[in-house]
Amino acid sequence: MEILSDQDLHNIAMNYVGKELESQGFDFIAVNSQLKRHPQFVCVDKPTNTLHFVLVTVFNYPNNPEEYDSIWMETFKEHAVKLKAKVLYAGVGIANASDYEKPVTKNEDYIINYNGIKEIS
Repeated sequence: MEILSDQDLHNIAMNYVGKELESQGFDFIAVNSQLKRHPQFVCVDKPTNTLHFVLVTVFNYPNNPEEYDSIWMETFKEHAVKLKAKVLYAGVGIANASDYEKPVTKNEDYIINYNGIKEIS
């Protein structure tokens, strides 16, 4: 059994969030899948033509995907304000479906803990 790398888990989270952004009608300007490079998505919502920076973070069980580094987030928000952009946060939790305590591996089911995209204001 091959354990998924941090980049593999990040890619799963990116795909999950990207599909949600598409369903909400966002147009993608840029996508950055590299781990720890922010933002992951730069997009525009069609109705208002507002620029959005979307930060995607993946968490392994038992870490809570709703919690983020608020000091770092404030720094990032300052950058976004200068560019007249909104900051959206998507925390995605991933766990092994058969045993939350075990790592997520290739060819095994996993569970996603995701409560949607949140605007950081």
